[in-house]
Amino acid sequence: MATVKIWTDAEAEAHPRVKAVFDDIRATRKTDFVNNVWRALANQPAVLESTWAQVKAVMARESALDPLVKEMLYMAVSISNGCEYCVHSHTASARAKGMTDAQYEDLLAVVGLAATTNALVTALQVPVDPEFKV
Repeated sequence: MATVKIWTDAEAEAHPRVKAVFDDIRATRKTDFVNNVWRALANQPAVLESTWAQVKAVMARESALDPLVKEMLYMAVSISNGCEYCVHSHTASARAKGMTDAQYEDLLAVVGLAATTNALVTALQVPVDPEFKV
């Protein structure tokens, strides 16, 4: 259960700042769907605006990383951070951008391996090789 109100479209329509962000989300993503993250953030319009601006600047702009790679990276970090919502939403986005079952399996293998080796190296306090330091 959410700890804040999840805004409806009718509520958003009555608040110009929220409406502007919801409209931009729809236009940028070319969909009528505004997910619950944005609906929860609508309780704090300034946070809604700044968070959407950050997401749009990183995830929606052309860059050296293609959109599928960005989604898969977001998935990996979300898995590591234990964010159920983001794991589900970015897995859906990655699948919509063409992620195959084989790519998903490989991603999970890398995430699992990194979690294991990170824990071992942290527990052992292995010093970083000088060759790896920039």
